Amino acid sequence: MKTDLRQVLACGEHAGLECKLARNDVPVSVWATYSAFANTHGGTILLGIREDAEESDPAKRFKVVGVEDAEKIRRDFWNIVHNPEKVSHNILREDDVRIVEAEGKKIVVVNVPQASYTVKPVYINNNLSRGAFRRNHEGDYHCTDQELRMMMRDANDDGNDRTFLPHYTMDDIDDTTLKHYRQIFLTSNPDHVFNNLDDKEFLRQLGGYIVNRETQEEGLTMAGLLMFGKGLSVRERFSNLRMDYIDKTHLIGDERYSDRITYDGTWENNVFNFMRMVLPRLTRDLPRPFRMEGMQRIDDTPQHKAVREALTNAIIHADFMLNGLLRVEKCNDRFVLTNPGLLKIPVRQIYEGGETKARNQQMQIMLRMIGYGENLGSGFPLILSAWNEKHWLKPELIEQPDLMQVKLILHIEAEAQNVTKDDTKDVTKELSERQSRVLSEMQQNSSITIPELSSRMGVTERTIKRDIDLLQKRGLLTREGGRKEGRWQVKA
Repeated sequence: MKTDLRQVLACGEHAGLECKLARNDVPVSVWATYSAFANTHGGTILLGIREDAEESDPAKRFKVVGVEDAEKIRRDFWNIVHNPEKVSHNILREDDVRIVEAEGKKIVVVNVPQASYTVKPVYINNNLSRGAFRRNHEGDYHCTDQELRMMMRDANDDGNDRTFLPHYTMDDIDDTTLKHYRQIFLTSNPDHVFNNLDDKEFLRQLGGYIVNRETQEEGLTMAGLLMFGKGLSVRERFSNLRMDYIDKTHLIGDERYSDRITYDGTWENNVFNFMRMVLPRLTRDLPRPFRMEGMQRIDDTPQHKAVREALTNAIIHADFMLNGLLRVEKCNDRFVLTNPGLLKIPVRQIYEGGETKARNQQMQIMLRMIGYGENLGSGFPLILSAWNEKHWLKPELIEQPDLMQVKLILHIEAEAQNVTKDDTKDVTKELSERQSRVLSEMQQNSSITIPELSSRMGVTERTIKRDIDLLQKRGLLTREGGRKEGRWQVKA
């Protein structure tokens, strides 16, 4: 304990550690830290530690002085934490407050866990607006109004997107978007009774439209408008929200991006349209084995499923009430997905597959009904498993409180020390979706030209030439005959 404590104190106070003097009583300032730890990622409070602010050596800045009566301080702490006039919620268990001996002195150690989203915000002094804190580095700061509203929305088990939007009706729905969704729904669920419903009742069954039984008032929910709304209607109601896709792959010279989807007046900028346009672009360069069954290409892989899951998660966990950006960035070596809002449960639990309710439960249902989104708690482990299969770097889930957003980075490069010789050999045989399609087109028409491929696939001739060169180097493609009269020979 002595060695461990010295090592801890040598690092100084930080986002997960706070030291207090506390000779005879529980310091008043403890409670702001309790609230801050509970509302952020948890932390430890050490009572009986003196700080010498003038000491320049971090290893000597904090000194163990102990407390006079550890049992009294422990007892007083429990009395106060159970007082609802002082603390809104006691989230501690019995063994979270302990007395330990260090350097011959007794100190009180308080381990404050991260509070469940169902009880946040945790506040003190019976004052929500001024008594709720969050932790930032080594300090506690008052929660902003935006942070308070976010935590209170998260505490609602029904989620955010069931919210009724007065004066928004079926006239605000984009018919083409809804038609596209219903076509996919029909393909995925050919015998479902919802297929026989008109558009309004169909949306009502999915939670996109609501009728108040008491007042008979009816109209769109937040989920209905965001998913299928006309672009103007979405922008009027959610002027705080932006959606952006940017492709930074295969850049030439001083190009900033090779493709981009943002609001430009050419598409109805609702969430479903954004997802429908982004997913094919996002996954088309992912490596995959070249497999054909007859004339049909088998093109789905665990990695493609993982990317779909990642985009689905970004949508269903986003807080669309915040000022923020739903952003998808594609680079040569990684995907980066950013959504507004902070994590509802600790990162550790997410990596383990901890169950959590989505902020947008109705949108989650809508997407799951057409095959997007795994069962509760299994989505992130699916991503980890798919990435681990390729020995790619572990996905990074990063919370950025200053920006009120969460970022997921999916690296598509191998972790060299974990890749065996055989693994490397297998990886070199894999192709992107576009390269697989080049082979498929050539298999169906051996005389197809590069300009024809470029036109069909919507990419430049330079890109097609680059893909052909790679395919030839891998021994999957040869050319027999001259440039004009020759034929492609696929050797897959």
